[in-house]
Amino acid sequence: MKMTMKKAPMGWNSYDYYDTTVTEEQVKANADYMAANLKDCGWEYVVVDIQWYAKDAGSRRSEFQYIPFGDMEMDGYGRYQPAVNRFPSAAEGRGFGPLADYVHSLGLKFGIHIMRGIPRLAAHQHLPIAGCSYTAADAADPASVCGWNPDMYGVRDNAAGRAYYDGLIGMYADWGVDFIKCDDICDSWMYRNDSFSGWHETKMLHEAIEKSGRDIVLSLSPGPAHIDRAWQYGRYANMWRITDDFWDKWELLANMFYRCELWQDHVAEGCYPDCDMLPLGKLGGGFGRGEWDTNFTKEEQKTMLTLWCVFGSPLMVGAELTKLDEWTKWLLTRKDILKLTGNAYAGKQMERDESHAIWSCMNEETGERYLAFFNLGEGEAVISCCCARVEQLARAGRTQVQEALELWSGERRSVAQGMLTAQVPAHGAKLFELS
Repeated sequence: MKMTMKKAPMGWNSYDYYDTTVTEEQVKANADYMAANLKDCGWEYVVVDIQWYAKDAGSRRSEFQYIPFGDMEMDGYGRYQPAVNRFPSAAEGRGFGPLADYVHSLGLKFGIHIMRGIPRLAAHQHLPIAGCSYTAADAADPASVCGWNPDMYGVRDNAAGRAYYDGLIGMYADWGVDFIKCDDICDSWMYRNDSFSGWHETKMLHEAIEKSGRDIVLSLSPGPAHIDRAWQYGRYANMWRITDDFWDKWELLANMFYRCELWQDHVAEGCYPDCDMLPLGKLGGGFGRGEWDTNFTKEEQKTMLTLWCVFGSPLMVGAELTKLDEWTKWLLTRKDILKLTGNAYAGKQMERDESHAIWSCMNEETGERYLAFFNLGEGEAVISCCCARVEQLARAGRTQVQEALELWSGERRSVAQGMLTAQVPAHGAKLFELS
């Protein structure tokens, strides 16, 4: 059975700032900041993203994001290990155990990124698979490759493949890993039919996590996820990306309203369609072109966080936390808004066109009701909604809405004749709690 979860996961991921280059010292600094400033608001996962096993990561950034057949740290069973020059506590075969212990000591949880499959070098060298008589060549499927990363072969749906994943996840469990983001598995632009090995590899990962005996969140990337595979994502994973990499561009944010509409009925306990990371604050320090401040305006940042919360998406911030300004810190510490990612809150889109969208969010247990107005246009707009439409979704017997509190501004307003109306800035959002 999948782990029990009270809300969508919330945390920090190293990718948006560091790309492939993050180090142990930098991970610890961000974990320290989270523990001191964000943990009380529900932020808890600290995730080391892609190529933590690459000793030469970022050294040829003008040519490659992922250096083909680079200098990788790997054990004798074909399993990548943290690059010791970047993660010194991993020396002498300790892996991520010491770093996970450090994160846990702060009251937080530790996660890593992996690529679907088995290292190509392990298959070429016929390295043994831990705990069995198979070799990596028996598990590897050389016809299944990633189109954008050269590190792995897919894993065959056979006993050798299952043994490899069992040993891999068992090692991660021994390290104390709480979260696995698996890449090149939710969608692939190279394989557009049932021959994509990511489908059976998702199930193998899920089963290996169950065998490990450790509660580990399984997150699938990249998107866009296939809506006709919703049943599979929900059965075997906790999170799955409904978009390709999401960055700080308004056109990508506007497009997320379509994606959230498509996936809104698939949000459930332990099952969270994933809108991807929140590109806030300082970004891009490890991408070879210098860091930048998010290109989203303050109104667009409120729109993004409001949509992610009322929809029920996981929240993963990609900024360098130690450089957060007061505005971004304020956004990330709004308990009254962040709580909407909890399982008890159900968000639904009520209407959408090219100029605006309206979402409701309700908690049937407490009777809390919310309305979110989104202005998708280029100028200020007046948006209205009859509160009775929200009442129809609630249990009978609710009192009529008389007042609304706008959570971002703290403004209170009366509801005249059951109609809530607000002026919303261009690309902005208003989130109302109804009372």
